Formats: sequence, structure tokens, C-alpha cells
Amino acid sequence: MKRSVLVTTSTFDLKNFHDLKMLEIAKIDVVLNPLKRRLTEDEVSSLLTVDVVAMIAGLEPLTKMVLNRAPNLKIIARCGTGLDSVDIDAAAVLGISVFNTPDAPTRAVAELTIGHILGLLRHISEADRNIRAGRWGGIMGSLLNGKTVGIVGYGRIGKAVGQLALAFGATVIVSDSMPIADENVKQVALNELFQQSDVISLHIPYTVESHYIVDEAAIALMKPTALLINVSRGGLIDEGALCLALQSSGIAGAALDCFETEPYAGPLLNLENVQVTAHMGSYARETRDQMEIDASAALVKGLKEKGFL
Repeated sequence: MKRSVLVTTSTFDLKNFHDLKMLEIAKIDVVLNPLKRRLTEDEVSSLLTVDVVAMIAGLEPLTKMVLNRAPNLKIIARCGTGLDSVDIDAAAVLGISVFNTPDAPTRAVAELTIGHILGLLRHISEADRNIRAGRWGGIMGSLLNGKTVGIVGYGRIGKAVGQLALAFGATVIVSDSMPIADENVKQVALNELFQQSDVISLHIPYTVESHYIVDEAAIALMKPTALLINVSRGGLIDEGALCLALQSSGIAGAALDCFETEPYAGPLLNLENVQVTAHMGSYARETRDQMEIDASAALVKGLKEKGFL
């Protein structure tokens, strides 16, 4: 029977595929994403044909329905950290091994987070828009030095953001479900973090429990000068409540790399105090290369364990 590996990330450099020669010798084909964008549930399902035994996944929804329709799929290697796009329980029932690449994206996501913080504090994107529209003039901003940065979730990326913020001279406070053993930061309850922070940065996965963790009530706790950053996952913020708060000076600004529905085309784009990027936290060349190497290495490991190599 013909066998193939499906790569559904929107871009993938085959030069980064670990032991690609081994797949060629085993006559396992590699099929790349033909649409070169994030796939929908139906699109990825249609590509998971009977010959696909393994896949390198992006952020497309690998739901129970999708996995049930992939009769010979045995390995999923996620090119990224989060596994919220994969129905882990369904995969376990079906005997599908699931891997991710937890280390590679850390620095890239952390640096984009700091970039967004600095961009909001110094009004960089707003100044750029003004100049392009023929309006020349400096905008008075503020320093990260001396600010209190609140980090929600102190895993790999949250910790990296904290270290960078400390290097700028900020005070870092943290809310996390686990005790934090770091003398450089102070752990506080989530509501305290919302109340005390000048900058709030989200670094948690999307789950049922974290859905709208930043809602109208949470925003009401924040300082009117606060900045909210999300370079994590969509669905963590009630975007309607955020839009109203930004319009009414409930908080000063927001920078968002992730949205509940993507591509995003909603009302937040009309606000001058919102800075946006297109879910590109890991989109640094060095990081993407390492993620692809790590994901393909995990896939090859899975193929060996399942007896395909």
C-alpha cells in the first residue's frame, strides 16, 4: 500500500526535514499543504487520505471528526508548542501518537511580546500610520523601565518574557496555577495582577477554563493606563468587551497576535490604540527552522516506533 506523510503547516522548508532520505528509501511520500495557508476542518480532513500514516501539523483543527476520518493516521507532530488544536483524547483512543516542539518557539514569541509592549508604549505603529498619511509629529510615549509587568502563565515563554522585562528595568509579577520558585518575580492572585499591572501579558494555553479569562469584569479591574498583550491564543480575551474598554478609555491599549476567529477582520482594527499582527509569534526564520527540524525528528521517531521505518 502507498504510504505518505502530510505536512499541513502553511510553509515548510523540506531542507529542514530530519532524515528525509530515510522516508525516501522506505518509499514514503511527503505531501505539502497545497493551499499554503491555515486549513479548515473540512480541508484538512480531505487531505488525510487513506495513504496518510503521519502528519506534521500546524494550527488546523484536528478534531475527533477529522481524526476518525483518517483511517491510517498514526503520528501527529505539531510544529509548535500548543496542543489545543488537537483532540488528544480522541487521538489516544485511536492509537495516534502526538508530539510537539515545546522549546523552539520560546525566544521568538517572547521577543515579539516585548516588541508589542515597546510598540504600544512608544506608539510606534500609530506614528508610522500618521507619517504615511502626511501627519508629521512626535507622540509622547512612556518607558518600560519602572513599569509593573504582569505575566499570566509562567511557563517557558512567560518566563522568557519576564527575564526580558527585568532586563529593561521593569518589575515583574506573575499569576500561575503552580508555585513559582523565582526570587526575581512576585507571584500574586490573578485579580491582583490585573489591578497592579501597567502591562498585562497572556502566556497560557486555550482551554475551557481559560476561555475569556480576560472578560468585562477582569478589564474593569485594570488601570485606565494599562496595556494588554496577547501573543498566546485566541479565545482568552472577550474581544467585544475589550473593544468597548478601549473605546471608552477603560484601558489605554492592546496588542494582539491571536484572535478568536482568524483571519481577523473585526472592529478592533478601527482603533488607533490597538496594535495587531497575524498570529506570527514563532515566525522568526531561526525559530521556524528549528521547529521544522524538531517536528520532523519527532515524526521520524514515531514512524520508527510504529514500524513504518
